[in-house]
Amino acid sequence: MNKILILDFGSQVTQLIGRRLRELNVFCEIYPYNKVPALDADVKGVILSGSPCSVRDANAPQVDLSLFRGKLPLLGICYGAQYMAHCCGGKVENSNSREYGRAMLDVTADSPLLKGVSAHSQVWMSHGDTISALPAGAKVIASTADVENAAFQFAGEPTYAVQFHPEVYHTAEGSKILANFALDICGCKGDWTPASFIETTVADLRAQIGDDKVILGLSGGVDSTVAGVLLNKAIGHNLTCIFVNNGLLRKNEFEDVLASYKDMGLNVIGADASKEFLSALAGVTDPETKRKIIGRLFVETFDKYAKGIENARWLAQGTIYPDVIESAGIPGIASKIKSHHNVGGLPEEMKLKIVEPLRMLFKDEVRRVGRALGIKEELVGRHPFPGPSLAIRIIGDITEEKLRVLREADDIYIRGLRNYDCTGMGFPSASDPRVMATNLYDAIWQAGVILLPIKSVGVMGDERTYENPVALRAVVSTDAMTADWFTFPYDFLRDVSNEIIRKVRGVNRVVYDISSKPPATIEWE
Repeated sequence: MNKILILDFGSQVTQLIGRRLRELNVFCEIYPYNKVPALDADVKGVILSGSPCSVRDANAPQVDLSLFRGKLPLLGICYGAQYMAHCCGGKVENSNSREYGRAMLDVTADSPLLKGVSAHSQVWMSHGDTISALPAGAKVIASTADVENAAFQFAGEPTYAVQFHPEVYHTAEGSKILANFALDICGCKGDWTPASFIETTVADLRAQIGDDKVILGLSGGVDSTVAGVLLNKAIGHNLTCIFVNNGLLRKNEFEDVLASYKDMGLNVIGADASKEFLSALAGVTDPETKRKIIGRLFVETFDKYAKGIENARWLAQGTIYPDVIESAGIPGIASKIKSHHNVGGLPEEMKLKIVEPLRMLFKDEVRRVGRALGIKEELVGRHPFPGPSLAIRIIGDITEEKLRVLREADDIYIRGLRNYDCTGMGFPSASDPRVMATNLYDAIWQAGVILLPIKSVGVMGDERTYENPVALRAVVSTDAMTADWFTFPYDFLRDVSNEIIRKVRGVNRVVYDISSKPPATIEWE
C-alpha cells in the first residue's frame, strides 16, 4: 500500500499533516524523528514536520537526511525546511523577518510543488527563525513580503521546502500543495478509502488471528463498535464481546448499550464488575493513577472471562491514532499528554495478546468505515466517551454520592442536547460535516459534565446552600487532536442550567467551559 512517512519534530500540528493526506485518500504514518522505521517499497515520500525548537539550538532534534534525500521525494515544513537548509549549507538565523499568523505568498517560479497554486494566496506562518541564505543548488519558488525564501526546491531532485504550514486551514491552498507532493511528485494512487481499508483489514485480521478466539471490550462507542463489526466480519463466531460495567458509566448506560447491540450479529456478554472497580479506586485522586487502575482492572476482567473461552488468545481494543500519538510523545520536546486505558496501564504479564484493528485511523475515519460497514447511525454518530469513564469527570476521589450527582446532571445535559431543535441554524453535523445537524447533540463532537471538587454558596428557596458546581463541556473537532468550544444558543444554556440546579440534589451552580484544545484538553483529567 502506498504511503507517506511523516517525521514528527514535536509540532502541535503535525497530526494535521496526516489528516490532510488522509483527506486525499493517501495513507500516511507519523513517527518521532528519532524512531525512523525501515523504509520499504510502500514508502513513496517523506515529510519533515515543524517543531518548537530552533535548528541553531545545541540540542535541536536531528535526523540523517541521507536516509531519504535523493532516494525519495522529500518535503520540509517550517522547522523541517529550516533543518534542510541548515544541514545542506544554507543559513538560518533569528532576524527581523519573523512571521506569525497570516501572510500572503507570491509564487515566483514554476515548481511541481506549487502547480496550480494561485500567484498570490494566503498562508499561515509560525516561525521565529528564518532561512536567510539557501544552500547551493536550491532556488526560491515563493516569497512573502517579509520572508524571501518562503519556499524553495533543489535542482535535479524532488526535494522541496516551505517555511509556512500547508496543513492548517488558514493556508488557503495548502491541500493543493500537499496533493501536488503526495499524488504527483510521490506518485501515490490516492486509493486509500473506507472500502479498501475494510478489505485489507479483514484479510490482515484473518491472517493475524487464525483460528484463535478473541475477546473484545465493547463500550457502546463508535471505536469499539466498528472494531467489533470488523472482527466479526473477519473471524465470525470466534469473537466474544464483553461490555464491562465498571461502576463509572452514565445513567442507565449498561442496560442501554446492551440493548443497542441486539440484531447486530455480535456475541455480547454483560459483565458487572462495578464493585471491584469502585473498591480499587476508593480514595484515589491522581488522574494517571485512576487511569492505570482502570486499565489494569479492564484487562484483569477480560482475562477472567478468557479462562472460560477455549483458545482465547487475543484482547481486541478500539485504539485509534490520536490515542497512539498522544500517548507516545517525543522525549525532551513533546511530553506525553495522557495515557489511555487502551494504550497504557496494562499489566506486564498479561495473558492475552493485543489486536487493535483501528489504531491507524482518526475518529472521523472510524465513522466513515462504520458507515461503509452498515452500522446504524445512532452508534456511528455517538459522542466519544473516555475509557476511564466518569472517573476522570469527577475531579478528585470517587464516591457513590459523587457518581449519583454527576450521572443526574449529565443525563439532563445530554437529553437537552438531543431534544434541542437546531434545524436551520447552520450547524454542520460533527460526525459528517457534509450534513446539517438537526439537534445540538449531532452538531457537537463531544459533550459531558464535570463535577468540581469545590463548594459554592447559593440560595435555594429562602435557605443558604453550600454545594457543588458542575461544569458543562462541549467541543467541536475533527480528530480530537485539536478542539474548540461550541457556541451554544443562550436559551439552551439557560434552560439546562435551571433544570440541573432544580433537579439534581447537591448542585447549586452551573458553569460552561470555554477553553480550546490546546491549551486545555477535552477532558479535565
